[in-house]
Amino acid sequence: MSDLAFLSMILGTSAAAGVLGALLGLGGGILLVPLLTLFFGVSLPYAMGASILSVIATSCGAAAGHLASGLANMRLGLFLATATVAGALLGASLVGVVPARALQILFGLALAYSALTTIRQLHVEVAESLEADPLAQRFGLEGVYHDQALGRDVAYHAIHVRRGVAVMFGAGVLSGLLGIGSGAFKVLAMDTFMRLPMKVSTATSNFMIGLTAAASAGVYFGRGDIHPVIATPVALGVLLGSYVGTRLIGHLRNTTVRKLFLPIVLYLAVSMLLRGLGLLR
Repeated sequence: MSDLAFLSMILGTSAAAGVLGALLGLGGGILLVPLLTLFFGVSLPYAMGASILSVIATSCGAAAGHLASGLANMRLGLFLATATVAGALLGASLVGVVPARALQILFGLALAYSALTTIRQLHVEVAESLEADPLAQRFGLEGVYHDQALGRDVAYHAIHVRRGVAVMFGAGVLSGLLGIGSGAFKVLAMDTFMRLPMKVSTATSNFMIGLTAAASAGVYFGRGDIHPVIATPVALGVLLGSYVGTRLIGHLRNTTVRKLFLPIVLYLAVSMLLRGLGLLR
């Protein structure tokens, strides 16, 4: 295979991951790392370094469009990001103290529970008549967006804010301990616990993941794990894909986005449980 063909395939694969990342609020890294290592023979450090840049590219490419369309809620994202960052700092300080396998099992069980909850509300388009949370009213955790699929404006407000913050903090702890992205937990916290529309959850997650990834990128760069030949087509492909995903999500229903998100959560839950039990490396 020629170098040009190799780079073109990475570019195309990254673009596809960028579309899914923008749609599901995951950043695309969860797909890129196994694809780069298993199918393209890229070493794990270089794949992880490229993945970190892909998360930043997804956030940059998708967040601007989501903010313009009203899907991403900046106030909500910054409010929840404080809990995630605090959790990540705590998790990083506990590396080597808490057994990684025990955390992976806990993480897998939590994702499995979230998947079951997602299945229960798989066909819920927009949660109606929810009692306003006093914290949501105090901090203005509400918004309105125009839903092209429904053809009307959708107003929403967060509920169970304390639960959502607790899940975000836990996601940050796991992220710092295990060195994984927490985009799936961000989406689940907003959709399952705070009962926000699924498209708002994924769009706001895309806005948030860039903040975390930007802080991590310097560490990977300092270790020399960001290879320009690999990272450049990955970042460019993801940026293009995230732009397409941003345009596409406006035409999808919340139920459709939730159905696309569910298999990713199930995959994460099973893989984390298998890793925690020592059955998968």
